[in-house]
Amino acid sequence: MATEHGAFWDDLAEDLQDPEFLRQYVVESIRIATIDQIVNTLDEARDAADLSKAALARAISAEPAVVRRLFSAKHVNPTLGTLAEVAAALGMRITLEPLPQAERQSMTDPLLEGRSADTRALAKHLKELRSSKKRSQVAA
Repeated sequence: MATEHGAFWDDLAEDLQDPEFLRQYVVESIRIATIDQIVNTLDEARDAADLSKAALARAISAEPAVVRRLFSAKHVNPTLGTLAEVAAALGMRITLEPLPQAERQSMTDPLLEGRSADTRALAKHLKELRSSKKRSQVAA
């Protein structure tokens, strides 16, 4: 019988018991959430600077379509180099930060170990990570 989350979430929790599937799902979830957060923050900074996509493309010596796709396409997979160039043109830089301990335990440990003590909780956490509304990190 399906739980309140439905058959999809029950199936996902079961699939996450497979170490290879778990690793791929966690990595993809983190990749999507990280790129979304960075791109959204850069687009908000571009907007705050009142800079057009074409002007930003000129600033980084890129085709306008590159910047337009970065900020408009539903699914993007930019290189770190492109993100760093856009960030620099907006007076920003890309940095790394350690995960909070709770998130490290819920994501990093299962990634390294290939298993999770609570696959339903992991699935829920990754869903929230992938679908959460990105908040601006641009100072007002």
